[in-house]
This record gives sequence, C-alpha cells and structure tokens, in this order.
Amino acid sequence: METIAKFNGIADKYDQGRPSYATDFIECLFDNYGFSPSSVIADIGSGTGKFAKQLLTKGCRVFCVEPNTDMRLIAERELCEYPDVRIVAGSAENTLLKKHSVDFITTAQAFHWFETKSFKSECLRILKPYGKVFLIWNIRNNEATINRKLHRIYTEYCPEFKGFSGGIKPHDDRIKFFFDNNYEYVTFDNPLYFDREKFINRSLSGSYSLKKGERNFDLYIDAINKVFDEFESDGIVKIENQTVAYVGMLN
Repeated sequence: METIAKFNGIADKYDQGRPSYATDFIECLFDNYGFSPSSVIADIGSGTGKFAKQLLTKGCRVFCVEPNTDMRLIAERELCEYPDVRIVAGSAENTLLKKHSVDFITTAQAFHWFETKSFKSECLRILKPYGKVFLIWNIRNNEATINRKLHRIYTEYCPEFKGFSGGIKPHDDRIKFFFDNNYEYVTFDNPLYFDREKFINRSLSGSYSLKKGERNFDLYIDAINKVFDEFESDGIVKIENQTVAYVGMLN
C-alpha cells in the first residue's frame, strides 16, 4: 500500500509529463512478436494508460491493471474512446483477471515496483500457453549532460530518489530471476522533447519528487528551471532516451 500511495496526487503530472514509447517498438511487437488486433493483453501497472493507448490504437483488447485510484481515474478519462479497454483495480500480484485469459503481458515503467516472485506467479496464472511477458522502460542516456545535471538535482533535493527508472539496472538480477535468465533484450531510440511545462511536470511525476509545500520545493523547481534554460532551443529541450524491453516466456 505504501508503494501505491507514492503516486497519490501526482497522476495529472504523470499524464502531462510522461512520454509515450517508441513507435518502432510498437511496430516490432506486431511484426515480430505476434501482436495483432485480436490480441488480449494485460498491461500491469498501467498508470494513466500511456502504453495501453498505443496498443488500443492498433486495435488490441487491453486490460489496464492499476492499483492507484488517481491513476485509474485519469486512464478512464484518457481511454474512454476505446471500446476494447477494461480498467481493473488490481495489482501486479493480484490482477483479478481470469486464469489463462490473456495472450501477452506488458508492464511499462512499473516492474521495479513489483514483488518479483509473486508477480511471476500471477503472470503464469493469467497467461495463455506460450504467452510472453514484456518488461518495458523508457531509459535516459545517463551520459548526456542534461541527465547528469537532473540526476544531481534529484539526489540533492529528493530523499527518496534511487536513480532513474526506480534504480533498476540493465539486466538487473530481478529481471534475470523473473525470466530464469532466458530472455531477449531489444532497444529503440526514443528521444524526448519537452516544453517548459512538460519538462517540469516530468520531474514532478516522479514518485520520489518533492511536492508543493514540502521543504525546499521552491529551490527544487528553480534548479529544474535553470536546467531547462541552459539546454532549451526555441523553447524545447531534448532528452536522449531509449525504449527498452526484456521479452520472454516463463517457466
């Protein structure tokens, strides 16, 4: 419950500041991994529906499983035009979905929050035979100067900051355990472009971020604005980023 509560009150910032995932990755799912308009997909930790929307646009049926009420309410608003979406108040460890009911499981920007063993058991329960799981992130280029400066700001002002993407590392031990060290790894360039408002909201959407009224909030926002001013061109900042995915079947 403590993890779920980290996103209370910031769902609007999350929806405004978080990016979509690389278009080439979405196409790869359909060209190389068997996704089709008839696919039934469980998107776990679906948040405000950023990744689910890209699947729904391609015609898939998607169960958006999200435990945070604020996130679900925005997903209901953002995805209301899609008849094949079902928004479920479940969790990674208890999705509330039927046994062997989905073709694929996706989780975008969320796996690092899950209890790995319990999530794996739940995936085995709801997946159809030979179904695959996709663990997906937008990952910043940590060598880019702008990202190094933002990392320093978050480290200085945000006590709960563990690193980008919840501190999960490439080929993290949790990922290896989940797939029994048998998975594919794919990457796609996905540079991000932010105006000032979205740039600030991207920072405020982090679970670790300071909230308005907390100590040093104004200094925190001022530091973020200074980074924007340093790197903007015609009112836009570019952040080097990739969409990455770990793909496999479960034993």
